[in-house]
Amino acid sequence: MSPGHLFAVAGPSGAGKDTLMAAARRRRPDLVIVRRVITRPSGATGEPHEGVSEAEFARRRAAGDFALWWEAHGLRYGIPATIRDDLGAGRTVLFNASRRILATAGRQFPGLVVLHVTAPDALRAERLAARGRESAAEIGARLDRSDLTMPDGVPVRRIVNDGGVEDGAERLLAALQPARA
Repeated sequence: MSPGHLFAVAGPSGAGKDTLMAAARRRRPDLVIVRRVITRPSGATGEPHEGVSEAEFARRRAAGDFALWWEAHGLRYGIPATIRDDLGAGRTVLFNASRRILATAGRQFPGLVVLHVTAPDALRAERLAARGRESAAEIGARLDRSDLTMPDGVPVRRIVNDGGVEDGAERLLAALQPARA
């Protein structure tokens, strides 16, 4: 079986990364959407994730349970090592990635492609406010941190998510196609 394809879905807060991945998965059930492990309670709003304590995260990290891990916004995030099994089985795997992990991910997974999801600031502010997790000041700070510098040597495909969910999902699915010569 041929190896699978790994896509890091990255972009600023409120761009719609998780929403687009979920919509793409509904249209393509063969896609593997990684459920991140986060030091945030499982019932917290936002993406579906596995919530763990700091101690549990540290134990699992030491045991090699994560293919990738990073810290951002006062939390720890882990991508389960089981993605290697999915890639070995020829599956297409997507994970929501922080800009902090892209260079490391590119070194560990040479075929990695970054899907850079963007949206206009006003739309992002609206989406961030609607999720109800942050104050207006915190949303402003997130909007100010929206620059996403890509590491050298990692292919990037840009997706502008400025319309409806189905339009964005169509753009994401198109970006999964092999590069054209």
